[in-house]
Amino acid sequence: MTRIDRDGEGFVVPAPLLAQAFALNETEVKAAMRDGALTTRCEAGVGEDAGRWRLTFHHRNRALRLIVDDQGDILKRVSFPVRSRMARPEPLAGRRNR
Repeated sequence: MTRIDRDGEGFVVPAPLLAQAFALNETEVKAAMRDGALTTRCEAGVGEDAGRWRLTFHHRNRALRLIVDDQGDILKRVSFPVRSRMARPEPLAGRRNR
């Protein structure tokens, strides 16, 4: 698969990889990151997952999750839709039958 660069304790993910995942161009990726519209979370593996990291990126209603090793090799890549926490369905008890 693809390799990403290590930057001290973190990683530097190439803009083209994020652009492809979120159907953006590289300029839009950089702007979305600057504006906080594209966010990321980095989690270190523990136990049997030690030496691996889970990098999760969110933009609008999509997420990209990368599992990477110590060298920055991408072991697994998954993109999936996410529901907004703001858009919660109306509780069933509050609905009226028509």
